[in-house]
Formats: sequence, structure tokens, C-alpha cells
Amino acid sequence: MEKYLYFGVLLFAISYPLAQSFEHRIRYASKWGQIFPGMLITAAFFLIWDVWFTDIGVWEFNPTYISGLYLLNLPVEEWLFFFVIPFACLFIYEVLIYFFPKDPLRDWGKPFVYIMVPFLIGFALLHLDKWYTSVNFLVGGIALLVHFLIFNDKYLGKFLFAYLVHLIPFFLCNGILTGGITEEPVVIYNNAENLGIRIWTVPIEDSIYSMTLLLMNVSFFEAIRSAKTFHSVKSL
Repeated sequence: MEKYLYFGVLLFAISYPLAQSFEHRIRYASKWGQIFPGMLITAAFFLIWDVWFTDIGVWEFNPTYISGLYLLNLPVEEWLFFFVIPFACLFIYEVLIYFFPKDPLRDWGKPFVYIMVPFLIGFALLHLDKWYTSVNFLVGGIALLVHFLIFNDKYLGKFLFAYLVHLIPFFLCNGILTGGITEEPVVIYNNAENLGIRIWTVPIEDSIYSMTLLLMNVSFFEAIRSAKTFHSVKSL
């Protein structure tokens, strides 16, 4: 059964959002058509990145805890990761919008960008000798900047709220994948390519990686949702 540990983590992550997708208040299932296009684009970007980092030895996957099915040198579980995790995170995003419609972190959106963009890009340039740190922080900084240039701070408060809440299941699931409850990690990081700073067993870089993954999905989702709303109003 240990060969299905990664599958088990993914099943745990998606089970509640999937079960609640047809709940009458959030109506998450009705938004799948607006979610999946952006999810596919984002997944393609991250999978290319993942294949590259696996090939150059930034990380690898422990065969003890995966099914053994591979595609382009990645376990099938890793492919599923980029669909399951965004699906679950966007569910958190939508739930928070429903229960906190006034966007309590709206005023924090711009300061977050003003601080994080130069920090992430600057930190990336200071650590060019570490692939995961430099590329991860650079991509995160650029993603934040591009989002802000397109949307200003319209969605940043909502995104930031969802990001902070998602850190709870994030550290739980990622902690399991990085060896928090097993003798060896499922995902093995080459510590020469990161800062070596961990929260529980999770590399600090993973928190930025997850931020970028969520932000890109939110950006595409809101762009598609806004376009659909515009066309609906226009047709009236």
C-alpha cells in the first residue's frame, strides 16, 4: 500500500472539494467550465518546469511511494498534482469569497505586491547558484507583477486570503510528501539547489511555488469569469 502514498495524498486533497462541488450555496461545479481552461494552461507551464528540474536533478521521486507509472520522466501522480491541488485551492478561494464577500484583505493587496515583487526578484538574483530558489522566486515575482499590471488590486485581497488559508492543508499535504511521516520523502529535494530552510519538512521555496501555482489559476479563472459576465450582460 505504501506505493500509493502519493495517490493517497492527492485523494485526501480533492475529496472534500469534490464532494462539496454541488453544494447549493457555493455551486462550485457550475464554475468548472471557467476553471479548467486556465488550469490546463497553468499545468502545462508547471509540468514543463517539473520535467526540466527532474532532468537536471533539482528533485526526484522516491519509487517506494509512487505507483511506477511515468509520463515524460514524471510519475503520473505528479501530473495529477497540477490538477488536483489547483482544484482544491480554487475551491478554498470560492468558499472564502462566499463567506467573506467584503474582501477583508483588499487593502493589503497593493502593499503585498510592492513588497514581494522586488523581494522575490532581488532574492532570486542573489541566489543564482541555486536553481530551485532562483527560478522559483523569479517566476513568483514575475507572476505577481503581471497579475497586478493586468488586474491592478481587484482580486489580490481575495487571492491573498485564499493563499493564507491554503497554507494549512498545504503544509499538511506537502509535509507528508517531503518525509514528515515516512522514513524517506516521496519527493526528494537536492539541497544544493535550495536554501536548506524547512518548515517542518517542507522547503521554504515550496510556499512560493504554491503561491505562483494558485495565483496563475486565480488569474485565468477570474479573466474567464469576467469575460463570460461581460458577454452575458452585452447579450441582454
